[in-house]
Amino acid sequence: MNELVASTVSRAEVEDLFYQEADLLDSWRLDDWLELLTDDAAYYVPPNDKPDADARYALFTIADDIVRLRERVIRLKDPNCHAEYPLSRTRRMIGNVRITGVDGDMISAAANFIIHRYRHNDLDRVFVGQYRYKLKRHGGRLKIAERRAILDAQQLGLLGSVSFIL
Repeated sequence: MNELVASTVSRAEVEDLFYQEADLLDSWRLDDWLELLTDDAAYYVPPNDKPDADARYALFTIADDIVRLRERVIRLKDPNCHAEYPLSRTRRMIGNVRITGVDGDMISAAANFIIHRYRHNDLDRVFVGQYRYKLKRHGGRLKIAERRAILDAQQLGLLGSVSFIL
């Protein structure tokens, strides 16, 4: 680990960021969630058989840059967004948080997740997987530069639509 950055970030600080993010997403405070991201952030949901794939060369479930993320948030907040109106209720459990590396000013971190999703007139769904993050310090606080949600499911079709932010 880069000793300068390693000495300025702790697992507890990373955990606090992840817990705050989970709370914002579960509360559908999507504009506040966007504030946790860098101005060049990316959000990926890669194919479950190629979690380390490059979005330029593989078909991802989601491969959004910050512009597309902002547009996604606008759509999800719109009552005409039929995929999420009324809004799903979600509850995230985050665990096994760890700092996995430091490269210059970029901090790599990972965590396991379980998301319970409840939707009117639909089966309850459970999404299980691992988050992989790239974090940067900006203005004294950690921000998310990249977020990769890797689903453990073998068959994504059984999970229904992924119209919310994983």
